[in-house]
Amino acid sequence: MSAKMTGGISHEECPTKMLNPFVHRLELDTTYEKIRTAIFTVILLPIRVSVICFFVCLGWMFAFVGLWGLTEEELRQKPLEGWRKKIKHVICIIGKNVLMAGGMNITIKGRQASKTEAPILVAAPHSTFIDAGIVYLTGFPSTICRRESAGNNHIGKLINFTQPVYVWRDDPNSRHNTIKEIINRATSDLDWPQILIFPEGTCTNRSCLITFKPGAFYPGVPIQPVCIRYPNKVDTVTWTWEGPSALKLLWLTLTQPYSNCEIEFLPVYNPSEEEKRDPKLFAKNVRAVMAKALGIPVIDYCYDDCLLMAKAKEMNLPYAPSLVEVNKLRNRLGLRNTKNEENLINSNLVCKDCSKISFIEFTKLLNIPLNNPDSQQLFKIYDKEHSGAIDFREYLLGVLGIGKDLSHLDVLHIACKIYDKSGFGRLSPEDFCKAVCQTLALNKEYALEVFEQVDRNRLGYITYDNFVQYAQKKAEFANFFSLSSEEKIPHRNGDICPNNYNKKTD
Repeated sequence: MSAKMTGGISHEECPTKMLNPFVHRLELDTTYEKIRTAIFTVILLPIRVSVICFFVCLGWMFAFVGLWGLTEEELRQKPLEGWRKKIKHVICIIGKNVLMAGGMNITIKGRQASKTEAPILVAAPHSTFIDAGIVYLTGFPSTICRRESAGNNHIGKLINFTQPVYVWRDDPNSRHNTIKEIINRATSDLDWPQILIFPEGTCTNRSCLITFKPGAFYPGVPIQPVCIRYPNKVDTVTWTWEGPSALKLLWLTLTQPYSNCEIEFLPVYNPSEEEKRDPKLFAKNVRAVMAKALGIPVIDYCYDDCLLMAKAKEMNLPYAPSLVEVNKLRNRLGLRNTKNEENLINSNLVCKDCSKISFIEFTKLLNIPLNNPDSQQLFKIYDKEHSGAIDFREYLLGVLGIGKDLSHLDVLHIACKIYDKSGFGRLSPEDFCKAVCQTLALNKEYALEVFEQVDRNRLGYITYDNFVQYAQKKAEFANFFSLSSEEKIPHRNGDICPNNYNKKTD
């Protein structure tokens, strides 16, 4: 394919950037902020950590006493009563002190409805681990909790004391059982606490509201929406899939003089008969009400998009943080319903000379409209330098490498086709390095070592099959032959945990 520069798109011509709710950038820009943080790290941080640890330990002890003599089965069968219930109020006071000790300046707007008025509280946007503090501000409601978290020696007692609805991740019927338990609690005549649910299911940067999971809406009962805001000049709390680590955020938050948080209780939302029959419609309409109150848009991203980002990040695919946005734009342009990209690498016109293509060539290759704003935005994502040209191979690898059913080796095979300049499956050292660095997350030095070991006859090239035969005999590549892609991605909410094999790309 020709790679002559025949046209381009300027930065000014490009439309407004599409929102990516899973990315957060945080840097201390000014010298004043850096000096202040350094001083508070020495003076303020130790005091706050000490006070927080004291109150957490105190809360743990009260929860331990409150759970004394109760079995796990009894916790699931009936709500706490008598003196145990009164301990909840004590723990709430302790929890509020933890937030205050951390410098949180909390403002409450509106009125929290009673359990009778609204059995379920729906809170959004969910953007940080600090959101968990809302349980102390709402009277210690039950939450949705992974069963593994309840076994944690440090916070397990506090979690169990809320009588959460447990999610058993190893149970294939977990989703059904969780929904069933939510319905039972919400419609029960017993004095169960309200249920607090974050329907987005993952952390975002609060730029929009993503798709609400329907679990909270299956009971068809009145729901009170709860809006969460963090109106701070420097956002040190947002914990997304691509951004600062939890430890860095905690450090920066505790070294701020204070951090503002607003909790707004909106009027109770009473579902219509149609919404009671259709939980997804119910969820969509509640999300619209909350988005209007927050003054932000709604975008149909979901937790599966987070898994897509995690997979792309783990393999070191080009422009991994932007691939969610890329997929949305491709969907708008109708590319997900075609096989344009796949046909390009499987045809005789393999990308031999696509390291620099213009915007006009980009639209011709993909057969998308030249003047469509989405086409322009898609090109701009890869034109970071605003040069008017992109490496089309990086685009192809990104969009073809995130298929749900593809293993790492499948993606590597695609990369070998894309970066093969010979057109005959013969990979030069440069071609091979690009392929394995952007699919197996190897660094360049190690990739060259592997190439030399595979190319024992010193031909100056290897094939994909040559590498697979070599890799099958090496322990460092064994996981690519024994585990599925999803099993190799150890992820958690708000964080991406890359693979841990040696000599990976930093």
